[in-house]
Amino acid sequence: MIISVNGILTEETQAVVSVYDHGFLYGIGLFETFRTYNRKPFLLAEHLRRLTDGCQELGIVYEPNLETLTRLVEELLQANQLEEAYIRYTVSAGVEALGLPTGDYTKPSEIIYIKPLPPRDEKTYLHGKALQLLKLPRNTPEGLYRFKSFHYMNNILARRELGQYDWATGAEGLMLSEDGYVAEGIVSNLFFIKNDTLYTPSLDTGILPGITRAHVIELAQQIQIPRQDGLYRWEDLLDADEVFLVNSIQEIVPVTTLYTPSGQTYTVGTGSPGPVTSQLIQRYTMSQ
Repeated sequence: MIISVNGILTEETQAVVSVYDHGFLYGIGLFETFRTYNRKPFLLAEHLRRLTDGCQELGIVYEPNLETLTRLVEELLQANQLEEAYIRYTVSAGVEALGLPTGDYTKPSEIIYIKPLPPRDEKTYLHGKALQLLKLPRNTPEGLYRFKSFHYMNNILARRELGQYDWATGAEGLMLSEDGYVAEGIVSNLFFIKNDTLYTPSLDTGILPGITRAHVIELAQQIQIPRQDGLYRWEDLLDADEVFLVNSIQEIVPVTTLYTPSGQTYTVGTGSPGPVTSQLIQRYTMSQ
């Protein structure tokens, strides 16, 4: 594949960063993952706003340029002969001396990775997928709220645990906060419906303030679905009428089965995607 390194299209085998890049040495870097529709990055302005806020917190001097990034995505689509794609836009702190810095990072590296979108499994959207409760808790965020940062060990360990459950093939893993509250999936934010009200874990649980999460909340407001953010338990999911997951690549994914670490199985609602989830999926499609 051809990727972009500091605005230059580069064969992936030739794309390198310095061993003194503090993204490599200390994990100081952020990224955004999004996809294209009709060859245009979806919700790109929102992704860049979150990235800019995170860079400011980390002392990475970064100025977003929506037009430049949109152009680079189009060039990458053409260079890789793709109509639509999965995009990861990374800002690494850049090269500094060995040791913890005292000032800002003034020369960050910007890398745009691209790959084909995964095949869409229509059965998942028609019949729902499973959600596996994990033993591993969600770690506490690096700052006041969680960054989408290079520090991904918690997610990787969660994915390794998920692989230990033979019955959970194809499931998403769900982490709780250290206090036992429902937090988020390994690569997704969580919503559930009870009595036609939309519930989602509060950012106070330490979850990522997801761009798709915020978009779904906005769509719910447009169609006047009541919403509450709060602190919820696993039992609230067991009692829910509907459950669904969201992320930028998979969009809105209904959940119809819940698993515990011991293998107990619970059916969500009627066992099929519910009416509120279906309505939000329709609105999401219209917003693309």
